[in-house]
Amino acid sequence: MAAMTSKERVLTACRHEEPDRVPLQVYLTPEIREQLRAHFAGRDILDALGIDLRHVGAPYMAECRPGPGLPGDADHYDPWGVGYTMTRYQGGMYPEATELPFAAMDSMDEVESYPWPSVDDYDLSGLPEACEAVADFAVVFGGAGIPDIVNGVSRGRGMERVLIDIMTDDPVGVAIIDRRVDHYYELCRRGLEAADGAVDILALGEDCGDQRGRLFPPEVFDRFFVPRLQRFFDLAHEFGALAMLHSCGDTHEIMPTFIEMGLDILDAMQPEPAGMDPPTVKRRHGDRLTFCGLVSTQQTLPRGTTEDVRAEVRERIDVIGEGGGYICAPAHCIQPDTPLENVLAMYDEALSYRPSWSG
Repeated sequence: MAAMTSKERVLTACRHEEPDRVPLQVYLTPEIREQLRAHFAGRDILDALGIDLRHVGAPYMAECRPGPGLPGDADHYDPWGVGYTMTRYQGGMYPEATELPFAAMDSMDEVESYPWPSVDDYDLSGLPEACEAVADFAVVFGGAGIPDIVNGVSRGRGMERVLIDIMTDDPVGVAIIDRRVDHYYELCRRGLEAADGAVDILALGEDCGDQRGRLFPPEVFDRFFVPRLQRFFDLAHEFGALAMLHSCGDTHEIMPTFIEMGLDILDAMQPEPAGMDPPTVKRRHGDRLTFCGLVSTQQTLPRGTTEDVRAEVRERIDVIGEGGGYICAPAHCIQPDTPLENVLAMYDEALSYRPSWSG
């Protein structure tokens, strides 16, 4: 088979056809990124690992300030006025939301008077040039934080409150959520319009499961999440892009719904939950969904040997990659407790291994 460009490789796999090799993606914590940067000594990390996707974005140009009434003592703030404090955990530092501007909101007047961020404050002018610079790769706009209803809103309101808002259809909580959804929908619309057909994948995120199964009952998911996510999937297709959704946890029961909605790529596929057995989900849904992930960041990468990692990569490529529909990637961001040699072994094996289906 003739060698493909990265763009051709990804799009071929997403058409459920077999590419020249399995496409590759990577998700890194800052600590692992720094180790790779030192290891590759000036080489571009994505080039060195053979990554086939490239992200383009639109910087937020307005000043990020604390929400009204917050003390302003956090290390940094996001456009929504949420304050974050860098907190040390085993192996790394993570920004934890410590100043929550929506936590005490109980009235529609408070929602209406809040200084919400504006899509006008993103600089989209550089998108055409950014897309052109990575035109040989699969060009991705967006990310796992769009719309990211549960996690994104909980950072400003609290997880328990957001879950109650959704389950009870609380009007104030839903209004806060829809401010976020509408904001990111308009940002994606403007971004895709500015890119003028050069974006291949609209990346989105919504955690729909945990290690045990669905995060919400089917009726709640269908009532609340389906119409909000459907807007983004349809938007991607309107501009000729694929819709890619990041979701942690066990989503096997929701996959038929995703397929009905027109989702193209399900990202951050975790192999550990009982319902996410890779050969089973491939057999059931792999002809209609492209899977991205499935290399374990809970067990194999941090705790396995380099040969364990190589064996898992080969198994994923053999089983999930056959017939297309697979982007080989870690199941989530590679954590700081992962040996660097395991990260390098994963990508070396994926680049060098040629399964029987590759011809």
